[in-house]
Amino acid sequence: MKTSTKTVHLNAAPDHVFGYLSKVENLPKWATNYCTEVKREGADYKLLTQNGEMFMRIDSDATTGVVDMVGGPHKDQMAPWPARVAALPDGSSLFVFTCLQMPGVSDEEFAQQCTSLDEEFEGLQKLFA
Repeated sequence: MKTSTKTVHLNAAPDHVFGYLSKVENLPKWATNYCTEVKREGADYKLLTQNGEMFMRIDSDATTGVVDMVGGPHKDQMAPWPARVAALPDGSSLFVFTCLQMPGVSDEEFAQQCTSLDEEFEGLQKLFA
């Protein structure tokens, strides 16, 4: 399995960044290449993505800055995307996100996912400017 860890510096306080990124409802606002809509289905969240619908949850912990995203086509087929908001000495934040190449995802698709994340990080930088 290939992995790619990406980071982006955000000019905002870590608690503010964490509060925003830890909410599934905000995904279509910043992960625009990935998610176009979020809807509730009972206690679950479902995303509309370019590959169809998928379940999504964010396992978060404000103390550690963890905002792990977990998703998949079915609740019994959820895969993790580890992420974290880290505090920097100047009061700004670093967002760290690890892309994982899941089984069945070609090298080309994985490379495109990583490139797409770079574009979404640019959007986050503008959002937290």
